[in-house]
This record gives sequence, C-alpha cells and structure tokens, in this order.
Amino acid sequence: MSLYHPFPRSLCSAAIAATLLALALPVHAELAASGEPPAAKQAWKAVTVADGVRQPWGIAWLGDGRALVTSKQGTLHILNGQQFEAVPLVGMPAVFAGGQGGLLDIAIHPQDADKPNPRVYMTVSTGTNEANRTTLVQGVFDGKQVTGIKTLFKVGADKSGGQHFGSRLLWLPDGTLLMSVADGGNPPLRIGDRLAREQAQNLATHLGSILRLTDEGKPAPGNPLAAKGAVPEIWSYGHRNVQGLARDPVSGRVWATEHGPRGGDELNLIVAGGNYGWPLQGYGADYQTHEPVGKHEVAGMINPTVAWVPSPAPSGLAFYTGDKIPAWRGSVFSGGLASKDIRRVALDAKGNVIGQDRLDIGARVRDVRQGPDGYLYALTDEDNGRLLRIVAQ
Repeated sequence: MSLYHPFPRSLCSAAIAATLLALALPVHAELAASGEPPAAKQAWKAVTVADGVRQPWGIAWLGDGRALVTSKQGTLHILNGQQFEAVPLVGMPAVFAGGQGGLLDIAIHPQDADKPNPRVYMTVSTGTNEANRTTLVQGVFDGKQVTGIKTLFKVGADKSGGQHFGSRLLWLPDGTLLMSVADGGNPPLRIGDRLAREQAQNLATHLGSILRLTDEGKPAPGNPLAAKGAVPEIWSYGHRNVQGLARDPVSGRVWATEHGPRGGDELNLIVAGGNYGWPLQGYGADYQTHEPVGKHEVAGMINPTVAWVPSPAPSGLAFYTGDKIPAWRGSVFSGGLASKDIRRVALDAKGNVIGQDRLDIGARVRDVRQGPDGYLYALTDEDNGRLLRIVAQ
C-alpha cells in the first residue's frame, strides 16, 4: 500500500501532522519517494468531442457508437456526432438534485449491447431533503427516449441532506450488477441510532456498501454475507463513498475508488465479503474536529492499494485495455474532482502498483471510461460540461 503526499497544514493541525508522521505507515512527500516510481510519461492531449451538458455524471455507449450521458440535474442526453441532444425520460421518478444528489450513473444491459431497444439502468437520488435515498431504475431506450422506467431497488434507510449517495454501476460476467451506495453523510448527520458514517459497519443496512444485484434488482444468489445475517444485497462493506468502479477483463479483478474525509481517498481491490474498514480504518481527518478518523490498519479489514493524501476527490474509473495508447494498457485511470486531473495507476500482472502518473485536465473530472473505439474518455463536471477524448501526441 502507498500513501502519497502528507496532509497539508491548511487541513490539519500541527499536532495531527506529528501524529501521522509517528505512525508505522510511511507518508511520502513525492511520488518517487514512495518506493513506487512515477509511471513512464506518455505525451497526450485532450480533444473536446462535444459540450453543453450541465454537470454530466455518467456515460454509457450504445452498440451503434452513440453514447448516453446523464446530468446531475436529472436529465439524459445522447451524443450524436459532435453534439448532445436531450433524451426524454418517460416515467422517471422525481429526482432529488440537491447537494451531491441527482441523476448519477448509467449502464446498458450487456445482453442488449447490439439490440435496437436496449435496457438502460440508472442510479438516482430520490426523495426530499428530509428523507432521500439512492435508487436504481431501469427503462428501455427506443432510439429517441427512455420509456417504461421502473424502480428496481432503493436503499432501505432514508437519510436527510445532500451528502454521500455513491453511486456507480458495473456489470459482472455472470450477468449480475454491482452498485455502490455511500454511507449517507458526515457528522453530525445521524441515521437511526448512530452517526451516518457508522452505518458502513452495520450489515443490517445497505449504506456504505457495494451491492450485487440481479438484472431485476433482487439480491444476487451467492452474496457472501447473507449467511452472516447481512442484508442479502451486500457484496462488500466498510466503504465511505465509492464513485468509481472498473473491472480488469483479463484477471477479473474489480477496482473501486472512494472519497475519504478531508484527505485519504482510496483505490481498493474489491473482494467479495471484504470489509474496507470505514470509519474504523481511514487516512483522513474529521471535517469538524480535524482529528484523524480511524486507524491506518485494523485487523480483519482490507487496506487500500493506494491512499491519496491530500485528496484528489476521485470520481469515475476505467481499466484501460485499448490500442490507441499501448503504453497505458493495464493501468487504471481515476478522475479527480478537486485535483482537476486524471490519475493513472500502472499495475503489474498481479495487480501491484508499479507507478503513477497525472494527466492535468484543468477541470473537475466526473467520469472516466474507455470507449468502444479504444480511446480513453472523460466527462468534466461543469455547467457547460464536456466530453473529452484523450489522444496520443
């Protein structure tokens, strides 16, 4: 595991910084000092394919090469050539577009990739400021609009406010669907009898988990924690706010990025049944007290592959297998909201980190995906959001 960059004094007190330096895990000021050298540089540039979507959030490609893009504001758009066009959502439940909530990720059913009327899955926050939750819906795209939208799943516990919904989608080869659900929010927010963030260790709730569902939104057979009394949808838990999910098609490894508090964002290798520690284990500080949240290592809990300090605020994740930039094959690419970049994490065949690189985009990056043409694409989180294609120079 690697920690990159110390906590800046603007975010932590001198006492906290001294505590961190005293911990057993190394904190390094430079990438090269971590024992994992920076990844080899590749000349690249970002080309704007289209713009005009307000705060785009997720992207999914259709079999004909067009792409559907969600807007956090609750609208859907299709990329036709070099322009976006609005796509009506018939039967969509009311979207709670407050704070971090809104229309979030989107995925096409893998069996429908080349069909003229594919099933479309979307995550969305629904409810009110006083009572809201992350919801999974599904409809059919007929080429012009998405019709017959129905709710397949919604988080069982309502929360208040506009923090921490997640939520990414990822299909697995067995036809099941992974869906990330965040912990609900920062203190002093409470859900039930405990702080919202403490729900991530509560197997009786969906909060702070990655769920594994059937394509009808039911608990997938074989979920590893159901026999231990967990709600049957949970695949892994102890997560704060996962906004990146990607799979290596060769090894089958599933990777996730999640937001830590005030420092300590993570790249994790996800295993079924794993406990990723939040809030007992972490690498950041409480927003109110500035005190560290959790220990760096807790027995029985899984350490991150990479912990980024300070936080890039990761959102969107891609495992690159394309042929447009061969030097990047086998790397994961994580969008950065606060850092306004894309982090490339180079991996060896065993999934070990062998280097990192930073692609400076200059705008908040909400999603990163590999397109069917083998290029890497990014969505910028702006009022005039852009779809960027990353090309070699």
